[in-house]
Amino acid sequence: MGQLIDGLWVKGSVSNNDKSGSFKRSESVFRNNISLDEKIYIPETGRYHLYVSYACPWAQRTLIFRKLKQLEQHITVDYVDPDMLDMGWSFNKNFPGTTGDSLHKKKYIHEIYQLSDKHVSTKATVPILWDKKTNTIVSNESSEIIRIFNKAFNQITNNHVDYYPDILKNEIDEINDFVYNDINNGVYKTGFSKTQLSYENAANKLFSSLNIIEKKLEDSLYLVGNSITEADIRLLPTLLRFDCVYYLHFKCNLKKISEYKNINNYMKTLFENNAIKSTTNFDHIKRHYYYSHEHINPYRIIPIGPQHLI
Repeated sequence: MGQLIDGLWVKGSVSNNDKSGSFKRSESVFRNNISLDEKIYIPETGRYHLYVSYACPWAQRTLIFRKLKQLEQHITVDYVDPDMLDMGWSFNKNFPGTTGDSLHKKKYIHEIYQLSDKHVSTKATVPILWDKKTNTIVSNESSEIIRIFNKAFNQITNNHVDYYPDILKNEIDEINDFVYNDINNGVYKTGFSKTQLSYENAANKLFSSLNIIEKKLEDSLYLVGNSITEADIRLLPTLLRFDCVYYLHFKCNLKKISEYKNINNYMKTLFENNAIKSTTNFDHIKRHYYYSHEHINPYRIIPIGPQHLI
C-alpha cells in the first residue's frame, strides 16, 4: 500500500500510528456537497458515479443508501478488486463481482484522485463520489456521501424516506460519534496497533463499547427511534465483518458478535433488508483483509471459515 504525495504515487507502507503505537485514521480530503443550493454540484440523474469496494465497510454504507433511496438508476457504480497491494485499490477484473473502471479505463483508484487534482496528497481510499460533468471528486467521505444520498435526490426519485430526521438528529449524532470512535474505527485501532499496550487499550475499549450496544438493544430494535436510521447503517457493516475477519485477523477475539444475544439478533434482522443483504459480499470481504494486509498475514492464507457468516 502507498499514498499520493504532491500528486505522485509513493509505494510502501505508510504508517498511521502515533508514537505510542496507536492507529490514527487520516482525514478525507474531498468534502463537497450536492444540493440545489450549490453552485457546482447540483442533483442531476446520471451525472454522478460511485467507486467502491464490496470489502470496505465505509463504502458499503454508500451502497446501502444508494439502494434504500432508489438511486441505482441515477448514480452509476464501479466495484474495485478486493486485493489492495503496492499500487492500492485496483480495477483488475479477474475477481467475481468486479467491474473495472467504466468511466476512464484506469488501472488504479489513485489515478482517479490524480484526474481530480494532479497535485493531491492523500490516501487513495474508497468510496469516491465522482462528478462526470466536471471530472472531479465530489467527496471521498462516506459519512457525508450518505447524507447527500439521503436528501439531495429526493425530487428526482420521489423517495422522501428520511434516515436522518430532524427530530432525531442530536441522538443520531451522539451515537454515531460513539460508534465511529470505539467500534467502526475501534476494530482498526485494535488490528493495526503496534504495541501491546495500544492493542489492549483499543481492544478493551472496543468490547466495553459493544457491551453498551448490547445493553441498549435489550429494549429496542434499533439504535435510535422506532425504525432504521443512519445510525444503524453506519454500525451494520462493522458487525457483518466482525466474526469472519476482525475476530481473527485484527485480534478482536474477546467475544464474537454471535455471542452477543441482542447484537446478533439485531444484525440478523437488519440483514434481511435487501439493501443490506444485496450489498454484502463475504467473498470480497474475506479476500481483501486476509490477502491485502501482508504485515498481519504474511503468507496470505485465507481462512475457510466461519461456516455460518450470518
